[in-house]
Formats: sequence, C-alpha cells, structure tokens
Amino acid sequence: MHQTTDADRLRSALNEADFPASKDDLVRYAERAQADAETVRAIRSIPPVEYSNLTEVVRSVPLEDDRTDAERAAQRKDHTKPGVAEQEKETPSHPIVEELGENRGS
Repeated sequence: MHQTTDADRLRSALNEADFPASKDDLVRYAERAQADAETVRAIRSIPPVEYSNLTEVVRSVPLEDDRTDAERAAQRKDHTKPGVAEQEKETPSHPIVEELGENRGS
C-alpha cells in the first residue's frame, strides 16, 4: 500500500532541498523540516533515482486524490502505462450517445 500526502505538504517538507537530490537526500530533508509521518513515508515510497527538481518529485510521490471527475477522466483517457489494454481504460461516453441515446453514424 502506498502512503499518500498532498502537494502542499510535500512542497513544505522539501522547500529547503537542494537539487539534484537522491531519494535518501529527500527523506533527510523532509525529516529535518519535521514533515508529518505520512509525507515522509510517501517520499520513502518513490523510486530510488536522482531527482532534478521538485516537479519530478511531485510526479513520483503518491498524492491524495483531490482531482475532479473531469480531471480523472482526462488522465485515464491520456494514460500511457504499459500493461493496461485500451478497452480496460475508463473513458467518458460519446456526447451524441449521451444526448440522443444512440450514435447514428456507427
């Protein structure tokens, strides 16, 4: 199970971090900043690579899901993770089908 935090807590925990930084460096920065335990555990769960900047860290850390349904749908539509079949992705239905109950062009 991944530990989660939010982007604000993560930025606060790593605002003094010097980049590039390794995962271990980031954990130390968070501990020195007295970040909450969930944030430190979330940082510990990221891949052990060198991070060039805070944006890369934010992308790697599992964040609490506070996105809207539209944002989640857009991410599912555009996702490129290997191993998940196209038909397994949840995508919104076609607007014509939603409005008319059918798609006459297919």
